[in-house]
Amino acid sequence: MATASIRHATWCGRLRVPRLALRRRLGALSGSVRRPAPWRHRPIAFLCYVLSVSALRPLASRVALYRSFPTRLLSRTWGRLNGMELPTWLRKPIYSLYIWTFGVNMQEAAVEDLRHYRNLSEFFRRRLKPTVRPLCAASCLISPADGKILHFGQVKNSEVEQVKGVTYSLENFLGPQTNQGNDSASVSFRDCLLSSPDNDLYHVVVYLAPGDYHCFHSPTDWRVSRRRHFPGSLMSVNPGVARWIKELFCLNERVVLTGQWQHGFFSLTAVGATNVGSIRIYFDQKLHTNCPRYSKGSYHDCSYIRGSDEALKAGEGGVALQKGEAVGEFNLGSTIVLLFEAPKDFNFNLQPGQQIKVGEGLGQL
Repeated sequence: MATASIRHATWCGRLRVPRLALRRRLGALSGSVRRPAPWRHRPIAFLCYVLSVSALRPLASRVALYRSFPTRLLSRTWGRLNGMELPTWLRKPIYSLYIWTFGVNMQEAAVEDLRHYRNLSEFFRRRLKPTVRPLCAASCLISPADGKILHFGQVKNSEVEQVKGVTYSLENFLGPQTNQGNDSASVSFRDCLLSSPDNDLYHVVVYLAPGDYHCFHSPTDWRVSRRRHFPGSLMSVNPGVARWIKELFCLNERVVLTGQWQHGFFSLTAVGATNVGSIRIYFDQKLHTNCPRYSKGSYHDCSYIRGSDEALKAGEGGVALQKGEAVGEFNLGSTIVLLFEAPKDFNFNLQPGQQIKVGEGLGQL
């Protein structure tokens, strides 16, 4: 019995010694490990954590979180970076990476030599060869930009679709009109824009991707009477984001050009987006977009006519634009929205999601 007890004690001791040694080693190891740094010292990790947690939140919470991002500040910073001149030896590799990423067709560019573009801004705003964008003579209305057709059709109930199933208010988008009378409460905003009961109101939304040609052109012969600038957010106008956020086009910064064409009311709106705070109109040097401070819901008007609206309808006053004429440009990419009055037999020659180029026909009578 004594021999058995001694053997049992020896066996237990052999088991306890390794456990004790392991505990000591783990204790020494845990004492040497540094405590994790606070979140404020790891901003990238903190941002990843926020995004991962936000993915578990309801859609409304994710939208609110996204809208809280300082997109205007990011866009101004990106604009300054775009304007920095690049060394000649660095231009080709950087632009080549961009071309490969977004599928840019440099064979259409007026200058194909990548070393010609001093900075990213010049590369984004590159001009095209005159023959690569012929104008469709058979159509009374042509595409103002290269891009993707997000939506088109008639405007009903003063609501416009930015993508399928997601709408925005026509009045919030264009702002109050000067021709609205005292009886406008009994008439819809859409009807106030129409000059004839035989006409209807139509819209087209063209999305410009980062790899597209960034200038936009006049879609028809018309006269611009007014420019209205809405300062606002600079959220992405990617179709995926547009499905999230109702009235996205009314929240983002935009420049609305309104006037008259042969069938009545006509407007072209350039909508800003993230990294696209700069919207330039060639004939309006006073326009400055993405300013550091602005009042929410405000807008700034600039009239191009001297006289009455009747003079504009008679073909006098305003800024005359010819079909296909260059009107302005974005930095990087964004969205163009056309709203126009036309006879009720106007027909679109488009498909949703269709890729389109400047000068291609949108529809005909």
